[in-house]
Amino acid sequence: MPISLNFRLTFLFTLFFLALAVKAQEKSPSTAEKFTLSGYIKDGKNGESLIGASVVKAGTTQGAIANEYGFYSLTLPKGTHTIIVSYIGYNNTTFVVALEKNTTKNIEVSGEGTQLAEIEVFGEAEDKNIKSVEMGVAKLDIKQINKIPALLGEVDIVRAVQLLPGVTTMGEGASGFNVRGGNIDQNLILLDEAPVYNSSHLFGFFSVFNPDAVKDVKLIKGGIPSQYGGRVSSILDIRMKEGNSKQMEVHGGVGTIFSRLSIEAPIVKDKVSFILAGRRSYIDALVKPFVKKSSPIKEADFFFYDATAKINWKINDKNTVFASGYFGRDVFGAPAFKFNWGNSTATARWNHIFNNKLFMNITSFYSNYDYQLEFKLESLNQRFNWTSNVINYSVKPDFIYYHNTKNTIRFGAQALMYDFRPYDAIGEFGTGQSVKFRSDKRYGIEYSVYAGNEQKLMPRLTLEYGLRVSIYNYVGKGKAYYYRDTIPNEPLPFDHSKEFKQGEIIKAYVTPEPRFSMNYVLNSFSSIKASYNRMAQYLQLISNTAASTPLDVYTIASNNLKPLIADQGAIGYFRNFKDNTYETSLEVYYKYMQNQLDYVDNAELFINDYVEGQLIQGLGRAYGTEVYIKKSKGKLGGWVSYTLSKTERLVRGISNDDWFRSRYDRTHCLNTNLNYDITKRWNVGATFVFLTGTPASFPNSKVQIQNLNIPYNTTGERNNYRITPYHRLDLGATYTFKKNDKRRYKQNIVLSVYNAYNRRNAYSIYFRTKAGEPLQTEAVRFSVIGSIVPAVTYNFNF
Repeated sequence: MPISLNFRLTFLFTLFFLALAVKAQEKSPSTAEKFTLSGYIKDGKNGESLIGASVVKAGTTQGAIANEYGFYSLTLPKGTHTIIVSYIGYNNTTFVVALEKNTTKNIEVSGEGTQLAEIEVFGEAEDKNIKSVEMGVAKLDIKQINKIPALLGEVDIVRAVQLLPGVTTMGEGASGFNVRGGNIDQNLILLDEAPVYNSSHLFGFFSVFNPDAVKDVKLIKGGIPSQYGGRVSSILDIRMKEGNSKQMEVHGGVGTIFSRLSIEAPIVKDKVSFILAGRRSYIDALVKPFVKKSSPIKEADFFFYDATAKINWKINDKNTVFASGYFGRDVFGAPAFKFNWGNSTATARWNHIFNNKLFMNITSFYSNYDYQLEFKLESLNQRFNWTSNVINYSVKPDFIYYHNTKNTIRFGAQALMYDFRPYDAIGEFGTGQSVKFRSDKRYGIEYSVYAGNEQKLMPRLTLEYGLRVSIYNYVGKGKAYYYRDTIPNEPLPFDHSKEFKQGEIIKAYVTPEPRFSMNYVLNSFSSIKASYNRMAQYLQLISNTAASTPLDVYTIASNNLKPLIADQGAIGYFRNFKDNTYETSLEVYYKYMQNQLDYVDNAELFINDYVEGQLIQGLGRAYGTEVYIKKSKGKLGGWVSYTLSKTERLVRGISNDDWFRSRYDRTHCLNTNLNYDITKRWNVGATFVFLTGTPASFPNSKVQIQNLNIPYNTTGERNNYRITPYHRLDLGATYTFKKNDKRRYKQNIVLSVYNAYNRRNAYSIYFRTKAGEPLQTEAVRFSVIGSIVPAVTYNFNF
């Protein structure tokens, strides 16, 4: 069946199914007229839209949730209604509306301590975790993140995410994070809907996201809605601030290793506003004046910087446009070598309200991740320079139709282009002539269409179901390589190659991706949830090192490599205690992956046109239990999370054709984050992390030949041992200076201690011949951080 016909039939079936489900729930025509109340919910102080604010008819379960842009739509019978609006950190108020026709009401709410005559706003529904259909989802507030003790006192979004259940890291110096046994490339990290390929500065020590420019952080590990696709493990959706539309606001901080500054202000009050934020590390500038001219550090480069910007324009009540961008770079090197990498993104969006029930957003984005490696030895006239990059272009129209209080339908489509060059290198090897190594560019185009519905079947039962269909074309211009089969765990022998014209399809894949979630509320304080989702991923990371680095190469699905497919199911029990003071959850998940990328032994992955012949695809599975306890009221706050899990792979020809532990497998993961308000000015916090050591392949025997030790593994098992467990305690304290009521200026000082009990956690373990004893072998532990790291940071805003 042609792809286009298959695509049309699948999507039409999905729409038909949704229509039947919605129609089946509707009662016979009623004589009672219904009208719709809709509009935007914003912060009255700065004009920021409030994502996730709820609008509910008092005394009922009829309500609506504001979408990612603060838009809500609530359909009710004709008449007078008392409406309650709620959002975290705001006071209680209600307002009365006489609904005689479709009504637009934009609501500006005020924070704690401010009472409005018409509207009362209180904290986000305390039992939202019980009633919401979401599971495997964590939403982090910037105020919570600010209280977490961090490395060198700097607020870090990615490190906060790593404290959540099911999320781990390979350790200090490792980029990104791992979710439920997946690699870092299996997380779709979005900044204003544009993908960010490397989320870390300074080899994983800091995230690329400036907290002063971030409004909302949401991690989705399971039950992923149909509007998301492209990665199989998680979605980290980060939304930037829109900029204060009321008055100018400045935030900044001076820390031990870098400083930051952000400015936001209206250009036209309540119509056009902007935010501009920047950071730059300066440890190199601080060190260089105090070292000798002959020191290698004098000519070394080790710094990072980033800039974030956004502008929005409210054209009228029905149209708003946004433009945002990010640019960041890391430079690390000495006279003989240099690493250089960075992300660039640009996003343009248009919000349009067709009517009180239909909302549209069209997003187009550009994302570029490029990296460079350089070595040089001037005395021998030798130099080597290697660069690589991956670029995305995309257009995505997204629609939300608020059919009634029991059905919210979301549908849309996306076109995404992959454009990357695996390597572009040039070398000079002392002969005076340059040697060039340059691969062809590779192109892939992913089309997807989706539809989903959140449906309240009865007061206690809510479903969310949908389907996403992705069509991927591996296209020219370029050369495609073909290989012959061979014995397992050996490079595939090259057979022939073929040239393809620009846009000519080399290989095509069609993947249906069904999604389903349900929530059954047992009583006012507990519920049971379940979910299933299939995800397809057409781009994977090539790396066979102990942990991923910024210089690892990406590859896309091709005539030789199939897309990665993951099916995940989960079930959970959610319960609150003591009047919703404590939120708890227990989730059990199972994830099965097909076409997981692996490598033959001793694979050559660097500058190799025939790299696909070195790659193997196999199966993967990850399963576990996640426990989460959060205290959300009182002076003592924070959470404790524990994950018991197992992650394995099965690849033909590797580890005796049996399941073996993935390098991301950590049996136990315990994260504790607590903070306490001693007074209005003093807050103290502590974070404790314990992780089972990562698996590694170690020799269990050796051969000695002429005082040389040659280690080898007699069992043939991969990842047959584990390195030592990882554990760490961080401490922090924040002092907030007394505010002058006549001024807007606020300031605080953050004191922090990272690795408080001086633990030397192993990043990796390797073996070497013991000095002076050529017949003896010793194991060496390599630690990235092996000491206490104190820091002081001064923050201000006005």
